[in-house]
Amino acid sequence: MKYNVMVRYGAMGVVDRFSSELTGLKRGDRVVVRTDRGSEEGVVVESREADEGEEASGGDVLRLFTGQDEAELRRIQDEAIPAEKAFCRQRISELKLKMKLVDAEHLLGSEKIIFYFMADGRVDFRQLVKDIARQYRTRIELRQIGVRDEARLLAECGHCGQRMCCKSFIKSLEPVTMRMAKSQKATLDPSKISGVCGRLMCCLRYEDQQYRDLKANLPSKGCHLTCAAGEGKVVDMDVLGQTVTIQTASANRVRVDADDIVSVVRKKRERSQSGQGGGGNDDKKADAKPDAQKSPPGASGKTGSKKSPARPPRRRSRRGKRSGGSR
Repeated sequence: MKYNVMVRYGAMGVVDRFSSELTGLKRGDRVVVRTDRGSEEGVVVESREADEGEEASGGDVLRLFTGQDEAELRRIQDEAIPAEKAFCRQRISELKLKMKLVDAEHLLGSEKIIFYFMADGRVDFRQLVKDIARQYRTRIELRQIGVRDEARLLAECGHCGQRMCCKSFIKSLEPVTMRMAKSQKATLDPSKISGVCGRLMCCLRYEDQQYRDLKANLPSKGCHLTCAAGEGKVVDMDVLGQTVTIQTASANRVRVDADDIVSVVRKKRERSQSGQGGGGNDDKKADAKPDAQKSPPGASGKTGSKKSPARPPRRRSRRGKRSGGSR
């Protein structure tokens, strides 16, 4: 019977579903998997029985990791990859290509070598690929990456002292915005909220949804509310503590729990109400205009004669005839 096994593999730590006939696989077991790139080392992160109609998109699990596989992997990491990176850097310098080599990945079965590089724009590396393929007699792939992927390949620990999130469990790198840091009241000092890659830390995204849900239960700053302590204007809030600080008419500041709020008057509502009141006056003026435009039948007839487009041509034609007759 076949099982679906979630395996993390490759230098980028890709997680995918693999089909396996091996029984007893558990989390943390090292295996050899076959992907579309070739034979690679992988680590099992989850094992469960395959559901009906569920397909393994990653490939197949070939076997458990053996001592021979361990020796081959050590040879690749200690001998093959350093030599391949040195040769690639040499050819980049000789060809004068504007690119920076970050790392190289040599598959366990030696079916393919992947070189990861960074560049400001597009680089024509066709000659470089030909030279490397001629040297090592295998398939070559050059992949352009960004600063976040560079940290994912090279870095080990973050500012917290733990292993990099992108290297341990994150599957895909989602965008992180400054709004997330502001909503959590984190310091806006770039050196403290930026990761090893120089971008905003991925962990700012973890609690963002919880902060948004909790913040929805509190009135925003500038609103006026009524509570047991009286009426006041919201000047500050504690999202996690679910409390707000109001300033009363006597300039005193009082902290109020969200459950003790009786009613809230928001600024937007006040503006909308005032806008509706102004609109009512305009409607009255608009209703008064038709009455003001009413006139006696005689006056309306004169007004209609001026606006009629048919009479002016007739008058012109008569004047023309008269002027012709006088001559």
